[in-house]
Amino acid sequence: MSARLLVVQHEPDAPVAWLGEWWTDLGVDLDVVRADLGEPVADRLDDEAHDGLVVLGGAMGACDDALAPWLAPTRALIADAVARDVPTLGVCLGHQLAGVALGGVVDRNPSGRTVGLVPVALTAEGHDDVLLGGFDGHVAVHYNDDVVLEVPSGATLLATLPDGRPQALRYGPRAWGVQFHPETSPEVFAAWLRWDSPDGLTQEQELLLASVTAARETLRTGWRTLAERFATVVAESRSPLPT
Repeated sequence: MSARLLVVQHEPDAPVAWLGEWWTDLGVDLDVVRADLGEPVADRLDDEAHDGLVVLGGAMGACDDALAPWLAPTRALIADAVARDVPTLGVCLGHQLAGVALGGVVDRNPSGRTVGLVPVALTAEGHDDVLLGGFDGHVAVHYNDDVVLEVPSGATLLATLPDGRPQALRYGPRAWGVQFHPETSPEVFAAWLRWDSPDGLTQEQELLLASVTAARETLRTGWRTLAERFATVVAESRSPLPT
């Protein structure tokens, strides 16, 4: 049986996108739960059905339970997966949900919104990380107002934003959160900009879109490697321990 990931999606314009394409190419099956459409999110991963967990991004805050009531079970799901060493990847909101679920604090970034291409700035621990090692300086798409302001106890800082806030964290031996969007194509990024500016993009937004579009192949080449590495982590977690 091939590996199978449970993917929690929060918005129609924030799909699994490139990550889904790459994992499918690698023979990894995806069960995408459209929480925004009312599909239920379990608070515990079914070990018989899924080998890993991926939680995607969204415009809501990590504690906006009144707006998105599925966030509470999603946080419980993440906490359970990390506690049981299930391979887990949180992207943007997913990363923030992990931060809250594991005892950290998430809120608006005092430095303001981060949008567009930002290079990955690995810490010493990040350079040795199985998922992010080698990505120092590689550009990544960002689109976020919130960040993890207080890192959960036991988490490891792997990369930092220009203001020093977490850009990536390792929450457990097989659990990661990234503030950026390795899954996001220029087309998805354009949809986010248009959602923000339904009457037409500003000149600044047009420049942001042009920069992301110009980086298409750099983004695809680099972040496909991350997808491959996560698939390897999932495969290794399925292998029986040597006797």
